[in-house]
Amino acid sequence: MKTLKILAIAALMAVSGSTMAQTLDELAEIVRKAATEEAQINKEREAEFLAARDNQRGLLTQAQRELAQEEARSDRLKAEYDRLERELAELETVLQERMGNLGELFGIVRQASGDIQASLDDSMVSAQFPGRGDFLSELAQRKELPNVPELRQVWERMMTEIAQSGKVVKFNAPVERANGEKVNIEVVRVGVFNAIADGSFLDWDTSKSRENLIELARQPAQRFRGMASGLQNAAPGAVVDMSVDFSRGQILRAVVQTKSPIERVKEDGGPVGYVILGVGALGLLLCLWKAFVLYTTGGKISKQLKNETANKANPLGRVMAIYTDNPDTDIETLELKLDEAILRESAPLESGLAFIKVLYVVAPLLGLLGTVVGMIATFQMITLFGTGDPRMMAGGISTALVTTVLGLCVAIPLTLLHSFLQGKSKALIQVLEEQAAGIIARLAERR
Repeated sequence: MKTLKILAIAALMAVSGSTMAQTLDELAEIVRKAATEEAQINKEREAEFLAARDNQRGLLTQAQRELAQEEARSDRLKAEYDRLERELAELETVLQERMGNLGELFGIVRQASGDIQASLDDSMVSAQFPGRGDFLSELAQRKELPNVPELRQVWERMMTEIAQSGKVVKFNAPVERANGEKVNIEVVRVGVFNAIADGSFLDWDTSKSRENLIELARQPAQRFRGMASGLQNAAPGAVVDMSVDFSRGQILRAVVQTKSPIERVKEDGGPVGYVILGVGALGLLLCLWKAFVLYTTGGKISKQLKNETANKANPLGRVMAIYTDNPDTDIETLELKLDEAILRESAPLESGLAFIKVLYVVAPLLGLLGTVVGMIATFQMITLFGTGDPRMMAGGISTALVTTVLGLCVAIPLTLLHSFLQGKSKALIQVLEEQAAGIIARLAERR
């Protein structure tokens, strides 16, 4: 390509020979030089190509030699691996033969270590001796046989748990308060059953990332807390009363989850429960008011019975005033006027009793309404979620039962109070009738 360029330049120069003043010899000389230079360049390129070819052949030979060496090394390693694998299989066979009954012992130790670890982690003794199950956890996961000292440690862990289950001890430990605050205070442990601090019962919680004592959000009755305080403040060697949860905290956990009567009314009674309580409160207030009126009136009547002078500030005095105001009236007319006065005085004494009767009749009906509402909610849950989980139906059933109980708790006292007040009212009316009959009888004797 370069030669063609030179020839083209030479031709252009020949064409323009008149202007550049060059001869054909000069042009020939230029062409010869260009050909010579081109030949020299071609030789140099050929030499470079041959050198690169020889170099590549050397590299290929070296790579083939290294490949052969690596293949030979691979064959040696494979033969060594097969030999070691056969030797390992022979050694495992010898190990199994020599282990004999120790293999069974190894399995028993691993299983026993796991079981003991779970038991120790769930025990309140671990609050006093933290981390004692770590060794058993490592032993349960080990793949080689334990030695005699390690087996003795397993035995020592078991005996420590047995010994501590019969002791009442004091020690300092971190306790999580009901409000989430963590403090390090003195704890009294009663065997493996209960732990108390500052007069409050504690629970050994293993459900979190780390084991710790937590204060129960809801404590047992005050008398049990008093026992706990007495035990914590007791002198060494003293004998005091203490309640023990032999279920290892299950009963105390149930106390936390159990609803109080007020919580049951709030959460399970629902609107019907509040209506029943309102009816009960209204009925109780009405009964108290009626009892106050009847006993006040009864006291005034009792005072009037001791006084011959009629006092119109009480029912009996107003009845007696009929006679004193009409001394010349015949017996038949006076009797009619006395009957009218008794009827007039009976109405205030009996007022409100009918409404109380309505309330104690309505209360169980409202309870029945709540029962129906609760059962409807229960059947809705069954329709949506089936009967696989009884807890889904517990809310409706609880509403049904709580409202029924509330209805009966309101109806029964109101029924008894109504009967008592009605009897008291009738007794006062009977006093009025007896006194009116006595007035008629005395008047008849005079005439």
